[in-house]
Amino acid sequence: MHCKMRCIHCRCLCVPNPRAKPQRFCAKQACQRARKTQWQREKMATDPDYRANQRDGHQPWQRQHPQDGRQYRHQRVGYCERNRLWQRHRDRKRRLRPLAKMDMFEPVTSMQPGVYPLLPVVGPRLAKMDVFSQKCQVIPVTERILPKRT
Repeated sequence: MHCKMRCIHCRCLCVPNPRAKPQRFCAKQACQRARKTQWQREKMATDPDYRANQRDGHQPWQRQHPQDGRQYRHQRVGYCERNRLWQRHRDRKRRLRPLAKMDMFEPVTSMQPGVYPLLPVVGPRLAKMDVFSQKCQVIPVTERILPKRT
């Protein structure tokens, strides 16, 4: 009697191949495609040579099929709309992230020296347990320190 394992893609129970020890996917075609996709993503993220080979192999095909991406988007209007919505969401999240700029052009004149409570702005929740105080001193800006462009 073989022990069954659960496929991490389709979540079905299946009997693993005894020759494939670290098996995590079943033999279904969709699960094997997901396994290959996962492997390629990891390889692209970790191996610069593999990434360069993939890019170099894809460029000639792109030159021969310049209209392919435009046709794909034209045929799949729902894909484009979904992509636009997700991009708006990502842009909104990026704008809400606190920024620390070292080359600020406008001096902050409304802030006075003192002790201010700081709240982390992470998502829609307000966490009062995360409040801490920070002593702030205003540094007057006399002239712009950045190098002049020529």
